[in-house]
Amino acid sequence: MLATYFIIVGVISKRKEVLEGNSIGRLSVINLFVSLGISLSVTVWALFIDSFVHSVALTGIISAGLTVFSIISFFLFIPLIERSDKGKLFFMSLFLLAVSYLLISLSKNLWVFLIFAVFLVGVQTVRLSTFGIIIKDKSLKGETSSNEGMIYTFLNIGYVIGPLIAGYVLASHGINKVFFLASIFIFFSLVVLKVFKVVDHSKLRKPHTDILKNFISFFKDKNRVRAYILGGGATTWWVLIYLFMPLFIINSGFSNSLVGYFLFAIAIPLILFEYKFSSMVGKYGFKRIFSIGFLIGGVLTAVCFFFTNPLIIFSLLVLSAVGMAMLEPTTEAYFLETVSSRDASRFFGPYNTTRDLNQMTAKIIPSLLVLFLPFKAVFLFFGALLLLMFFITLSIKDDRGVE
Repeated sequence: MLATYFIIVGVISKRKEVLEGNSIGRLSVINLFVSLGISLSVTVWALFIDSFVHSVALTGIISAGLTVFSIISFFLFIPLIERSDKGKLFFMSLFLLAVSYLLISLSKNLWVFLIFAVFLVGVQTVRLSTFGIIIKDKSLKGETSSNEGMIYTFLNIGYVIGPLIAGYVLASHGINKVFFLASIFIFFSLVVLKVFKVVDHSKLRKPHTDILKNFISFFKDKNRVRAYILGGGATTWWVLIYLFMPLFIINSGFSNSLVGYFLFAIAIPLILFEYKFSSMVGKYGFKRIFSIGFLIGGVLTAVCFFFTNPLIIFSLLVLSAVGMAMLEPTTEAYFLETVSSRDASRFFGPYNTTRDLNQMTAKIIPSLLVLFLPFKAVFLFFGALLLLMFFITLSIKDDRGVE
């Protein structure tokens, strides 16, 4: 591991001049290491909770409870994010994220794990908010979508490699070692951040401290509301992939290692197509990209309900990831295009609550459904949700998505 550390530092130092002046390129490389760490943890997250509670329903409910705390945190940390140097705060959030994974790797008890998990969720809200704001600050007008495509392409490279590593480590060393390795990758991202010297000194002298006023102000703007709804709809599908599918795979009689292989396959369409689709927004507009993406994802996910062969279901979900490649970077870019850099510090955190709010719904409702219906009912739920988003995209009047 120490040798790997020096190799990474050496390679990045030699290639640094290639990325000099390209802030998005450097941020993408940093995000690659972050995504490696996070993808390791999310691959086994549901399995780790289930190892304590031994219940699909309770696993979903505990995950939903952590999501509630995440939603609250996005509003609580607005003043901190506004008044802080974004570069320094991002560095500190990565450091604390690495520490959180390290502590979770030592957990042997449900309550100890939950304490560390709550701490991790709070740190994640700060990391997500500051990273998005830095991308906004480094992007020229009209380039946000293609820049987000670059960021997400590197992120998903990590999500291809991470599950494979997680599957191997899980099978050979156990779940706790997966979290330990996740912390190592996050520490590597800190090294990369230091080498590239990415900075963003933007901050406000008078932050907005009224949580209720921030909430009301956010939802007063129709473009922000539209972005909020569509962004949340796009992220719910990942609850199916990372929470329910690992349980479906294990309950179908497959080994733990297949979870990693499945998540590896899911990420491939994202790597191949995300940057291309996000770059097409300037030519075809947000509306067309959104509608096609939601339609592909919704139809193929719903169709899974009618098949009994798990391998066919796996294949359909991998194909539906093509639709997600049209949505993942563009929905976030859609929001960032609607706000100024100043407002991004105030509203990007609340925007991210759409991810948590919709994912919480997507955890609770299917968890309750499986108490009374066959597990495959979750495919109809997620398919219908994506198709609902498809119809909402038809209400976008301006083809660029911003009126």
